Amino acid sequence: MTIAKRAAAEGLGSTLLLAAVVGSGIMAERLSGGNAALALLANAFATGGVLFCLVVAFGPISGAHFNPAVTLCDAWQRGMPWRDVPWYLAAQVGGALAGTAIADLMFGLPAFAPSHHARAGGPLWLGEFVATFGLLAVIWGCVRSKNALVPFAVAAYIVGAYWFTSSTSFANPAVTLARSLTDTFAGIRPADVPAFVVAQFFGALAATALFAWLSPKERSDHVVL
Repeated sequence: MTIAKRAAAEGLGSTLLLAAVVGSGIMAERLSGGNAALALLANAFATGGVLFCLVVAFGPISGAHFNPAVTLCDAWQRGMPWRDVPWYLAAQVGGALAGTAIADLMFGLPAFAPSHHARAGGPLWLGEFVATFGLLAVIWGCVRSKNALVPFAVAAYIVGAYWFTSSTSFANPAVTLARSLTDTFAGIRPADVPAFVVAQFFGALAATALFAWLSPKERSDHVVL
């Protein structure tokens, strides 16, 4: 598979993922009557359902990373060549931004508007570390065991992590950046993005290092979800 096709798959998958995250957040907030718990539940299940489908659809083409932290850790573990990483990162970020714009436009909102949703402080940064650590742990565990249920495992983890982490589990730098540009339920203030991204990368690196020790990879162990 050529890098152009794999990058296109990463971009399209990231677009649809953010359309699901942001769009379901808007719909949930509008229909929940001010019940934040109900809105979060709807947002989590919609995101998990779409993520499962995207992993199944695009996994055989690009590995269905949709996440710069996953891509960088995969390259670190020699699962993909470093020369392919810029293509993946550009596609993931560009796709995430496009998906956010599409979701906002579908609901009659400006394509981009800086979020005013404050998400800052040590507890939330710890939440992002835990969320991303857990995501990479699930991914590496499934990759090592060649488990056919990996799409379900990843999607199920994200649904659960929406609820057990204080940050509601962004767990993805491209998603975090894109969500800073929607002033809706899913948003995060642009000023809060850097700390979230740092926590995410630390969580991803910690999980990857742990699994490199727990279960050393084979040459064929690369992230194909």
